[in-house]
Amino acid sequence: MRGFFMVNSITTFTSESVCAGHPDKICDQISDAILDAVLTQDRFGRVACETLVGFNKVVISGEITANAKVNYKSIAREQIKRLGYNDPKLNFSYKSHIENYLHEQSQDIAVGVDNKGAGDQGMMFGFACSETKQLMPLPIILAHDLVRRMDYVREEGLIAYLRPDGKSQVTVEYRNGKPSKILQVVVAIPHKESVLLSQVKKDIYNAVVVPILDQFGFKLNIKDLIVNGTGVWHNGGPAADCGVTGRKIVVDGYGGYARVGGGAFSGKDPTKVDRSGAYAARFLAKNIVAHKLAERVEVRLAYFIGAKKPTMQEIETFGTAKKSQKVIKDFMLKILDTSVAGILKGLNLQRPIYLPTAAYGHFGREEFPWEKIV
Repeated sequence: MRGFFMVNSITTFTSESVCAGHPDKICDQISDAILDAVLTQDRFGRVACETLVGFNKVVISGEITANAKVNYKSIAREQIKRLGYNDPKLNFSYKSHIENYLHEQSQDIAVGVDNKGAGDQGMMFGFACSETKQLMPLPIILAHDLVRRMDYVREEGLIAYLRPDGKSQVTVEYRNGKPSKILQVVVAIPHKESVLLSQVKKDIYNAVVVPILDQFGFKLNIKDLIVNGTGVWHNGGPAADCGVTGRKIVVDGYGGYARVGGGAFSGKDPTKVDRSGAYAARFLAKNIVAHKLAERVEVRLAYFIGAKKPTMQEIETFGTAKKSQKVIKDFMLKILDTSVAGILKGLNLQRPIYLPTAAYGHFGREEFPWEKIV
């Protein structure tokens, strides 16, 4: 990343995102819907819920300990139906077979969490930069907005022949560390067999790519848009590609622009610091940039299972700091206590807010408490 800041440099960076109906994202949303259902009844519930989807099958497994009565299969079917998988002929739908293997949390883990410690070990990274209003890297913000728009035009019938599932990929040119233009957009989207790819490309360009890039002041020639690279994609979803919870951690974070921690997010209650710690690190990083203490910053945290406080809390400003390290660290200490209990309380995380995070990224969206500027 230091190369992004070299004088007279020209470089590129590419990030991808996936539609809400992507198989991995189906799993993330089922897992987080179950988490929210538990937290609605028991804000102290312990949840580590994993989902797998494949050809006409859903498997739910993991550990849940809570004073809650939840119909896990019903929640899964509700999410699958909401995401547009309503046709059994496509070999995956809300009517597909569901297996449930959830059980209680291990007491070896529970003893540490009961003592207000971390529910797992690991390292977490938070990042922020000044190149977008969201204080996020431009490539991942564009990629998210494109897939969100792709889902919208399908759901609203603006491009009625599209099917659930899909991906976007955006390549941005940087000059002297600043985004200068969009070099290429790649879209993958399944559609009905009766529609020609040339029509799909034209419709995606006009209804998706142009309006999203316009919002950021960029343009792209249609020749620089690639739609369905093999030339054909009709059948997507879990019938074509197995999905698993937590497999899109780079999409969920910073699109590869910043370091990735050791754990995924979805399906985990906030005592799992690989989730809440990553949110805390983003909160700190975003506020450092928002308060103009640095133009780019990475916040690093680490915990061991049962740890009440982080074993590492460091920052990297990549030569962009406007204030001393001491001033920045004092600011961090002032705005958030990064003990496990401090994060849960300071960001008010023990409540059902997680399903919306499970598509279109966990960062750069103002509705989440870790995105608030203090």
